[in-house]
This record gives sequence, structure tokens and C-alpha cells, in this order.
Amino acid sequence: MERTWRWFGKNDKITLAMLKEIGVEGIVTALHDVPLGEVWSREKIRDLREYIESYGMRWSVVESLPVVESIKYGGPDRDEQIERYKESLRNLAAEGIHTICYNFMPVLDWARTDLSHPNPNGTTNLYFSFAEFAYFDIHILKRKGAEKDWADFRIEGVERDILAEVNEIRLRMTAEDDRKLVENIVIKTQGFVSGNFKEDDDHPVELFRRLLALYDGIDKEQLRENMRYFLTAIMPVCEECDMYMCVHPDDPPFPILGLPRIVNCDEDIEWFLNAVDNPHNGLTFCAGSLSAGAHNDVVKLARKYARRTWFVHLRSCHIFPNGDFTEASHLGGRADVIELARIFEQTNPKLPMRVDHGMTMLGDEERGYNAGYSFLGRMFAMGQVQGILATVDRELGIEYNQPGFHS
Repeated sequence: MERTWRWFGKNDKITLAMLKEIGVEGIVTALHDVPLGEVWSREKIRDLREYIESYGMRWSVVESLPVVESIKYGGPDRDEQIERYKESLRNLAAEGIHTICYNFMPVLDWARTDLSHPNPNGTTNLYFSFAEFAYFDIHILKRKGAEKDWADFRIEGVERDILAEVNEIRLRMTAEDDRKLVENIVIKTQGFVSGNFKEDDDHPVELFRRLLALYDGIDKEQLRENMRYFLTAIMPVCEECDMYMCVHPDDPPFPILGLPRIVNCDEDIEWFLNAVDNPHNGLTFCAGSLSAGAHNDVVKLARKYARRTWFVHLRSCHIFPNGDFTEASHLGGRADVIELARIFEQTNPKLPMRVDHGMTMLGDEERGYNAGYSFLGRMFAMGQVQGILATVDRELGIEYNQPGFHS
């Protein structure tokens, strides 16, 4: 697979020169300075593409060209926003970029409660605690119906009284603890905040409540139909321009905050692929997101959907006995990255792949990187995955190329 790296543009503390040295072939990025819902101009796309190519790499995947909330909930400007999306697709294609990773998660992109959870070896990783998230939902967000939702919530294979745990957490939480939890859930991990929240605006939790209110009355079936509507509308442009849309699975892979989630299991993936049965409608196979759900057999899903996968995120999650999960080593966890490499290399050895999240280690925490996107931690993961790919390629008789070295 093509070794790619998520890079946050020219202001990223991790430079393209650094990435070239560690064997990155392709860049996964976006026009982060363009406001949500505005057209990506061909000029801006070209400027960034040429900058990437000047370092000997290519812009492999757009992650992401955001699907604005009004498309997801079916707002009055949905058709106008879809037309803008089509124009951006055409401009990307004209500059030779043909793979788009996007998501259809309402309001909340990906969720963690702890962005620096300690590992036994002294590194830290991202972590999701059901009880802490429920505390946020019930006592900070104060969402109507939250307490009943959590009373009814069941984690596969786990007997757990979430509300009792929430009450224990409430007794020990301080105002500073609450602030940090809001930062972890609403601010530091969410792309919508940078596009919607300003320092002189309301508190981000108020913005969050307003965004949630837009989905009042939207259930899973309606959200599915809104996704079908969007994909049906853009497929003619995708066919015309040879654009490959690959949706990212829900992270975490279960409903939260009273919002429906529609890409979190086998049945969901099968539904959206069949709903718009076109090869340009495909999947970002995020092994980490899928492995965070005990209901998912990640290897089985890879075998089933490899031929409709256009982008791969290779990472893995570990689920604790109580159902909480954390990012695991790329050689551990539930995902079985080694077997996934075999499956995807056999199906399409040119697939773009990134290692996705990594540990925070060896001073990463002092350098101001985005949560989950450390340099040394991801470089360590990339080294592990490069070793896996070299071994798998030898097994399969595929020539492995280590960029930057003489063979």
C-alpha cells in the first residue's frame, strides 16, 4: 500500500521535509483555511498540490472535504451545499486528486474522553470512558433524555451500571475537571469548532447544544435517506471526474448523544454500498474505529469489503473488560493489522494507507501536535507497519519499495 500521512497544511509543526525523510509517499490533507460550506477553488488546490509535489510526494487523499451539517440533517440549503460540493469535486479532479475521505457523523466527528491516557511503558494514548462521556452528556451538556438513554445503554458482553458510575464521578469532579473534559470532547478533537466557534462567541457547549438541536426528529432511517440523497446527487460528477468517495466509519461505532450513527457495523456498511451501488461510492476502512466495537470482526469485514475500499486507516483499539477502549499498539489490539495488510495488499497494493493515530512519546506532548497526531508516535507506528508490509509483500511476491533508499 502507498504509505501516506495526515498533514495539516503549511502551518503544521510537522514539515514535509520531515515526512520525506521517514518514507512517506503520499500526503493526506485538506484546505483547512477554507470555511465550511465554501467551494474549494482550483487555484487554492493547485497551490497546495504543487507545494506537496515540490517535496517529492503527491497529494493522495483529501481528508476531508467536509459534508456540512445541513446536508446531513436535510436543511433548507441542502441542495445549494451539494452544488458547492460538486464544484469542489470538479476542481479537485482537474488538479489530479481523485480520492475523498469524508464522514456522515452528525455534529460529533470522533470522540474521546482522555487525550493523554497513560500506558504502562510511559507513553500516552487516546482513551474513551463510557462513564465519563455519560457524565459529560448528563451533567455538563444537560441533554434532555440523556439520563434515560444511559440507563438503557448496553455494552456488548458487559454488565455495567453506567448511572451509578456517573454519580461517583460527579462527587469527585471539580470545575477544572469539567473544563478539561469539555476541551477533550468538544474543542480539541472537533473540526466543527474551528469553523463555528470564536473566542467572543458563546461557550462551546452552547454551540454544541445548538448543533444537536438541528437533529431533533432525525432518526437512523432519516439520516440514512439523507446520506442516500447526497450520494445519489454527487455520483454523476464522481463518474464524470473519476472521483472516489470513501466514507469513514463512525468513531466510536455506536450511537451517542441521542444521535443516530449509520456507519458502524457490517449491516450499515452493506446498506450504504447497496443504497448507491456505484464503484465510486466506497469505504475508508478505518480498522481503529471498527475495532473499538466488540460487535465488529475487523478481519472479516476487511475480507468482505476490500474491493469497495479506496483508503485504509491502519490502527487498532484495545477494549477493556468494562467496555472502555483505548488506542493500542499497531501490532496489538483487536484489529490484527498484520492480517489486514495481507488482505489489502492482495486486493489492491496501490491503496493509500495511513497509520492514523499514534502514541504520544519522547517529548511529543511538548510540541503542540493535534490530539492523536504526534510525530514520533506516528513515526514509530509507521516503522512497525513498514515492517509488516515488507514481510507481507515478500510472502505475496510483491516488490517492496522503500522510498529514499537505493535497492
